[in-house]
Amino acid sequence: MLVDSPTVLPTHERVAALDRLGDEIAELSAHLDAATARLLTLIREFDARGGWNTGFRSCADWLSWRVGLNPGAARERVRVARALGALPRLAEALARGELSYSKVRALTRVATSETEARLLAVGRAGTVEHVERIVRGWRRVDQLAEARESKRRHASRGLFVRQDEDGMVVLRARLEPEVGALLVQALAAARERLHQRTRVGFVGETPLDPLGDPPTPAQQRADGLALIAETALHQGLDPGTPGERYQVVVHVDVPALVDPAEPGNSALEDGTHVSAETSRRLACDASRVVMRHNAEGRVVEVGARTRTVPPALRRALQHRDGGCRFPGCSVRVAQGHHVRHWANGGPTTLSNLILLCRRHHRAVHEEGYQIGRGADGAYQFRRPDGRPLPDVPPSAAMSADPVQTLRQQHEGQGLHLTARTGCPNWLGERLDVGWAVSVLHPQANPLASPG
Repeated sequence: MLVDSPTVLPTHERVAALDRLGDEIAELSAHLDAATARLLTLIREFDARGGWNTGFRSCADWLSWRVGLNPGAARERVRVARALGALPRLAEALARGELSYSKVRALTRVATSETEARLLAVGRAGTVEHVERIVRGWRRVDQLAEARESKRRHASRGLFVRQDEDGMVVLRARLEPEVGALLVQALAAARERLHQRTRVGFVGETPLDPLGDPPTPAQQRADGLALIAETALHQGLDPGTPGERYQVVVHVDVPALVDPAEPGNSALEDGTHVSAETSRRLACDASRVVMRHNAEGRVVEVGARTRTVPPALRRALQHRDGGCRFPGCSVRVAQGHHVRHWANGGPTTLSNLILLCRRHHRAVHEEGYQIGRGADGAYQFRRPDGRPLPDVPPSAAMSADPVQTLRQQHEGQGLHLTARTGCPNWLGERLDVGWAVSVLHPQANPLASPG
């Protein structure tokens, strides 16, 4: 029986052949890293100019759809591309094939304009494993610094209350950032609530003085704080159920709901106008109450609240679609969309429903994207200009010898890459991560001191 076996060359010829093969691998890897630098530059420009904003939630989602990257890898490409925009030394080293993408990806997790030069030296001197270990040590120092600063801020929080000579109460507060943001939002909501009351001429039960000056912003914040305190005490400091806290009520006339071009009221509960198409989107998958008015506008009949997509149908819809069906989207939390709106006679059936996330539900209603069904019953998406948006885009055209094309492009740019271009300067010595980080990190020494 004959058995195929690799050709065995004399030792010196075999070693030379393997060296040439290894050099070709190293040189081509440098070419690929240089091409990756160009790719990241294009991604950064595409991202900054919003080229992905054609129905996609992010540049990473577009990359996942258009190029076929894993969503996690796509997000990482966008992150590195953005980071390199502020790290020109690392970007140039990648573009010249001197650093691999793996090294640059790790270094961009911690590099800043102040530390870029030091970390570039780490990348050139060490292997990918060295770089990863240095970065992990670097991040630990960063986390210690952040934890120390967070602990200092937390310890300095306080609310100081004193009574002034005229009996007014004076408050002075120092709050953590997230608590301060929460208070600002609460004050804004309270001011808006009071503003709604003042527009009809009353604050509580007291008529406003029409000749008085309007309250200043500081006075409005003071009134808002009082309303927050009263509401909290009235509710027993219970914020209420999420369903009630986050309920949005929209009033829309039937003609405007059936055809957005028709005149009719379309507004939120507080009177804020929204487009009729926005009302159609909100009404796609929400509870609805039908109210009838007489000629004077008074309500003469109120129907029972009904759910547009009942629970059993929603379970079937979730099982069938699994999440948003918009091409390139992987969001699982989605809303039921009527392909033919129920206000236009479309049935609330599985065949007339499709799941869309909040972003793509808006794209279909307010941004002109269209959904139809083909002869085979499959959903078809189209851009606002009518061009189809396929689930899987066609692959890009490639030359017969893409490696040679890549080499020629780099030669034309004056980029001469060899097997030694990306080789680190490491001579085999043991890496002392603690010593390296303590020398390189600007905050390492202060953190090492007692206290």
